[in-house]
Formats: sequence, C-alpha cells, structure tokens
Amino acid sequence: MKQIKLALTLAGMTAAALSLTACQIVYSPMAGTTFNETKYGNIATEESAATKEGKACGTSILGWVAQGDASIVAAKANGGITKVSSVDHYAKNILGIFGEWCTIVKGS
Repeated sequence: MKQIKLALTLAGMTAAALSLTACQIVYSPMAGTTFNETKYGNIATEESAATKEGKACGTSILGWVAQGDASIVAAKANGGITKVSSVDHYAKNILGIFGEWCTIVKGS
C-alpha cells in the first residue's frame, strides 16, 4: 500500500511538472504563461506600396494537435499579393490550451 501511494505521488508530481514546461504552445518573442497575444514583424523590403494585406494562420490545441498553413506563400495568395513590402507575425496563446500563429503579408 505504501508503494502504491508513493508511485501515485510521484506520478502526480511528474504530471504537474510536465504541465508547466510548455505552457506557451506557439512561438512569440514575449512570454505569457496564462495569456499571450503578440504581433511582431521581422521582414521588410524596399517595396513601399502596401495596398493589400493577406493573412494565413495555423492553430494548435493543447500542443497535441496542430493544423493550418501559416506560410508566406499562403498569406500572399489570400491577399492577392505579388510584391511583398513586409511580413509580420501574430501569436496567441490561451493557458496552453489554444494557440494560433499567423503570418501577415502586406504589399501590392
């Protein structure tokens, strides 16, 4: 009986530790363990005219299941863009349960 209690205690402690290791299931330059909603950019070109915007997203549930196409190619297609002026990203995480990562392309 004592061994079962010890095994259950260790299993509970392990589960608690593992649940805290990856609270943020989508990448963001800023961390928020319970909630994170961040927009940030990392690519700009010499193309100045940004008359259109395209967005492509992927989602993740519990970090176990992820789907979507958040590529620059998909965002360009969604916005009808041929010349890119900037690429931004958007990340959203709610309690490590739901995550969304988007690529936002601006151009003409």
